[in-house]
Parts: sequence; C-alpha cells; structure tokens
Amino acid sequence: MSRRDLRKVVGLRLREARLRRGLTQTELGCQAGLDPSVASPRMTQYESGQHLPRAEVLSRLASVLDVPVSYLMAEDEGLATLILNWAAMTSEQRAALIAAADEAVRTGDTRPAP
Repeated sequence: MSRRDLRKVVGLRLREARLRRGLTQTELGCQAGLDPSVASPRMTQYESGQHLPRAEVLSRLASVLDVPVSYLMAEDEGLATLILNWAAMTSEQRAALIAAADEAVRTGDTRPAP
C-alpha cells in the first residue's frame, strides 16, 4: 500500500472510530496528548488523509478510541470488522474462529458458518 493510500485508510478509520465513541476531533486529540491549540486542526489533517500520525501518536489515538492499531491500518472493510470483533472476543472464541478459518481454507469451504 502506498503512503498516500495508508494516509487515506488511517484517516477513514480514525473518523469512524471517533464517531463511534462520540468524540469531537478536539476531544480525541486532547485525550491522545495533543496540545489543545492544535488538536482539532491536527485531527482534521489526519482524518482527511493529508498527514499520517507518527507511530506513537497513532498508538495513543488507538488507545483513546479503544481499538487495535491494526484496525486503523486495515484497508479492507471485512478485515477491519474482523479486527474489531477479534479484540472483543474471549480466548476461546478466538481459538474457535482460528479453527474454523483453518478448516475453511483447508477444505475450500465457502459456506457461511451456522
């Protein structure tokens, strides 16, 4: 994925997660440790895909939004959903999902699980 594409993906995911949490751009930026005077413009730049947050800032944003950093970088919608679901699963649920995915790949089964 190009850097430009990554900026767009991260921007989209940041906006989606921020809105889900009911935060303004300023609130998110401030809670992630950005100076209040630049929180809103910086978040606008991130969400619009103009700039990509540094790794440490991205990590703090993910923490405030209660999402894995990998969610913020997932270019595929299905993968993004799977990452959010994975984060909410118990270890037993994760093991079952892995087993089901392994079985589907091994057998070529494309039917949805019951």
